[in-house]
Amino acid sequence: MAADVVPDTLRETRIGLPEAVFCEHKSPAQIDAIVAASRGRLLLTRLSPAQHAELTEGSQLDYDPVSRTAFLGPEPSVQGPPRVAVVTGGTSDVPLAAEVERTLLFHGQPSRRFADVGVAGLWRVLERWQELSTFPVVVAIAGMEGALFSVLGGLVPGVLIALPAANGYGVSAGGKAALSSALASCAPGVVTVNIGNGYGAACAALRVLGAMRRDAS
Repeated sequence: MAADVVPDTLRETRIGLPEAVFCEHKSPAQIDAIVAASRGRLLLTRLSPAQHAELTEGSQLDYDPVSRTAFLGPEPSVQGPPRVAVVTGGTSDVPLAAEVERTLLFHGQPSRRFADVGVAGLWRVLERWQELSTFPVVVAIAGMEGALFSVLGGLVPGVLIALPAANGYGVSAGGKAALSSALASCAPGVVTVNIGNGYGAACAALRVLGAMRRDAS
């Protein structure tokens, strides 16, 4: 492996989640070295189609260009019904939703997407809130002013993870307005991750589900 790559092989032992490879700003040679040296399964995030096309090890990967994620190793074993709902404010949020879903899938956790539930048509939220209330974890994705986070936070009883998206005009400021709305939400208990961090939102959901399993045992 390249001298500037030091894998965290004990992360899963410590926190229950294995290290993932964040590919943005890594060279194809660095990514190839990581893949070639890996033992077992590996999740790669933010792997662009251009990077993937240059990899000599790319044929080993299960690659999804929408989410920009790739799996190395056997297909994940998925059991049970979805316990995480992934809600998008609009179609522009689909790449982030896909990153959340693929990260969950890598860890064997299925999810269900509720697409285009933005609050500009409030009836779209009200039509789905009872169904959303059956999920123990809801990941909500929104850009613009991020009002979806507070609306869902006041409707659903499960853990709500707000994922601000960098979608919007002008003062939306590349997702900062949505992030501020999530952090300043008057709905109690809304959990917030960084702008565009679909991987982090999925990991937060996995931690919640892991805690629930430990409590039930």
